[in-house]
Amino acid sequence: MIKATNLSKRFDDIQAIAGIDLTIEDGQVFGLVGTNGAGKSTFLRIAAGILKPDTGNVTIDGRPVYENPEIKRELFYISDDTAFFPNTTPVEMATFYSRIYPGYNMGRFDYLMSNFGLEKNRKIKTFSKGMKKQLSIILGIVAGTRYLYCDETFDGLDPVMRQAVKSLFIGDMSSRNFTPVIASHNLRELEDICDTVGLLHKGGILLSKNLDEAKSDIHKLQCVFRDEESQKRIEDKLCVLTKENRGRLVTMTIRGQEEDIGDALRAENPIFMEILPLSLEEIFISETGVEGYDIKKIIC
Repeated sequence: MIKATNLSKRFDDIQAIAGIDLTIEDGQVFGLVGTNGAGKSTFLRIAAGILKPDTGNVTIDGRPVYENPEIKRELFYISDDTAFFPNTTPVEMATFYSRIYPGYNMGRFDYLMSNFGLEKNRKIKTFSKGMKKQLSIILGIVAGTRYLYCDETFDGLDPVMRQAVKSLFIGDMSSRNFTPVIASHNLRELEDICDTVGLLHKGGILLSKNLDEAKSDIHKLQCVFRDEESQKRIEDKLCVLTKENRGRLVTMTIRGQEEDIGDALRAENPIFMEILPLSLEEIFISETGVEGYDIKKIIC
């Protein structure tokens, strides 16, 4: 388990992150979402032991990460800028990492390079941005570490490659103790893979939610009520987070159990009613709206 406690980091006049408390449980895909400059990369670098926090600490199973080589062998960090040693080939980078990580699987490296259509003896500097991203992921996943930190991992990958990478993550999670932590500026990119998502804004965590729990607790409704009094009774009775009227069609986001919401609506005998699934973005818009934030201005 990764635990950040009162984590803060400043660069000169810039407060990159401030007072972050966050727990990432093992065996799940954790998504860290926020705009550019929200502090995602700073958090991951501190969590990887690359940067020293000004205050607080990051621990794995209660053991501090910073200046702890033993713990660092349990994690692999993939940077957003996909940096490699100058003039190297993929197999040379893999050989380097194999000397650091005891569980590095060179056989699997060869297998994945072939499956992804990448030449292991070609100079990395001749690779496209997307190819470098794919290589970084392969180098990281074959390290066999418990944790894989991914900074904007899917940026630059086409839809087929994104799905292939997600399948790799899911496969490893089912076969070993593996926890990916994925930072991204795009909620839609993470919706179909993450178990829990944390929203980072201006260096602080707005909220962290398990998606299954969030989806079971918030529902989107479309209704045509018989009259305004009927709509008012529903608004008074249920916990309405957002509401939008388009003519007689009312769209609401309501917190509560689906069965209770359905019973209350049916009691009003509306002309039309439908309970719809929410997207991850809609869930966070509702949650952050309650906290007083406009998420539409925070994330894309």
